[in-house]
Amino acid sequence: MNASFILKAGREKSLRRHHPWIFSGALERIEGTPESGDTVAVRSADGKTLALAAWSPASQIRARVWSFDPQACIDAEFFRSRVTQAVALRKALPAAQHSNALRLVHAESDGLPGVVVDRYADVLVAQFLSAGAERWREPILDALVEATGCEAIYERSDAEVRALEGLAPRTGFARGDRAAARCAIVEHGIHFRVDVEQGQKTGFFLDQRENRQRVRALAAGRDVLDCFCYTGGFALAALTGGARRVLALESSAAALAIARENLSANAFAAERIEFQQANVFEHLRGLRDRGAAFNLVVLDPPKFAPTAAHARNAARAYKDINLLAFKLLARGGLLASFSCSGGIPMDLFQSIVAGAALDAGAEAKIIERLGAAPDHPVALNFPEGDYLKGLLLLRD
Repeated sequence: MNASFILKAGREKSLRRHHPWIFSGALERIEGTPESGDTVAVRSADGKTLALAAWSPASQIRARVWSFDPQACIDAEFFRSRVTQAVALRKALPAAQHSNALRLVHAESDGLPGVVVDRYADVLVAQFLSAGAERWREPILDALVEATGCEAIYERSDAEVRALEGLAPRTGFARGDRAAARCAIVEHGIHFRVDVEQGQKTGFFLDQRENRQRVRALAAGRDVLDCFCYTGGFALAALTGGARRVLALESSAAALAIARENLSANAFAAERIEFQQANVFEHLRGLRDRGAAFNLVVLDPPKFAPTAAHARNAARAYKDINLLAFKLLARGGLLASFSCSGGIPMDLFQSIVAGAALDAGAEAKIIERLGAAPDHPVALNFPEGDYLKGLLLLRD
């Protein structure tokens, strides 16, 4: 490491709080000629070394911190240690006793910016989403094999954020090779098939695991509407919990095909559930116009606001979908409403949902605040990691 990232005077405050991102506007100059992903020493204007970080010349996040210890050695052993710690944390979680599908590495919150790894039974799915992650890809893959014993690692480095890092998308087996279009997993006794090759994110929404359990516990005897159902996670949880009937809506035909496979993989009364391909917004308007009513509604829409810059347009979409949900929610019914948009903080999300209830003429109260499962930890110094937020509401 021969390069240094020199900060402008007064721009070290976030680093002293151990926030791992350094934006381009904080850069006074770069000393040396680092290549993309190389480790640089981050120095204050007075020359003090504050951190060691990965250089990313194409990104607005110009460097991502590996360590705040100036004496650390960023080498293969460093990544082996970080991966081992992350995997050990998941093995100790209660969820490991109830599912063979867990998030093993959660990027910045595990001290590995740009690295995301999910486990689906004996297959790992890895994403390398930053210049630094790309630079250390091979040692990280080696460490994952060693820490988990899994020989098959499928790479899904196809997220749009890679383009912001100046990186081309890449998918395919990074280690091993096996059929991975339908990984069979079990979550709290429910069987699912996960398409790690073509599915959204890494194939399944592991962050909603505990929230699916919450819906399962509340579903008995209720008429349930599951919006944006993807491959049927909430819908099947509600069915397992004793829902009287479930209507599950999803726009993707491919996702619904897997949802129906998931239904067949379990001993469910299929007549109590209907999967329907539809534009969710349009279909809910039709249900409203027909006077339909449900006792439990789940809203888990896609990411409307990936960044704060998209918040205004996203707020409109979140308000519209929640307004329609309140129109369809019977008195005494429950609404589980979620946002996975990092650009929408919880206070704004609550305000949006409150406005939707007001416009729908519904009185409601918050019963619980919901978030991501514990295998998606949030580092105290990185609040941006707290992307999934949810409200469980009771309509009076």
